[in-house]
Amino acid sequence: MRLTNYSDYALRTLMYLAVIPDRDTLATITDIANSYQISRSHLTKVIHQLAQIGYIESIRGKNGGIRLAKPAADIILGEVIRQTEPDFHVVPCFALLPSRTKPQENQVESLNTPMKYSESCAITPVCKLKSVFAEATQAFLKVMDDYTLADIVNNEEELWQILKFHTTASR
Repeated sequence: MRLTNYSDYALRTLMYLAVIPDRDTLATITDIANSYQISRSHLTKVIHQLAQIGYIESIRGKNGGIRLAKPAADIILGEVIRQTEPDFHVVPCFALLPSRTKPQENQVESLNTPMKYSESCAITPVCKLKSVFAEATQAFLKVMDDYTLADIVNNEEELWQILKFHTTASR
């Protein structure tokens, strides 16, 4: 399974905010983008959604910025991923639904009429592999549900030293 950059940036943003030593300090999008050397414009979209969901608080104005809206221990990684991933289509057939051409009136549809799966595998109608992928995806999310943001930043001093270095080195 592979996460999108969007989810990756969301998790990294939350990690950044969780390790800031002074919880009242506001971070900026530029600081976070510089520390991870990622696109500021893409990160802006991620941060906007994280604020809408309620994971971060956004303060506007000259001295504005962002910070966590709730304790890191209350942010479950599986929930973040479910809210930031557009889908969990491990293979293309996850996104496709079978469609048959509708028979004309008074025509009998042949039992041999192939189901149409655009850009899909020929065995999709009877494939058991996709159920294995679905089970694996559920297992992945179950593991992610067992961890909070606090669990992955319990080495916060080390993380902050690296992130702070990259933030100041980019200026």
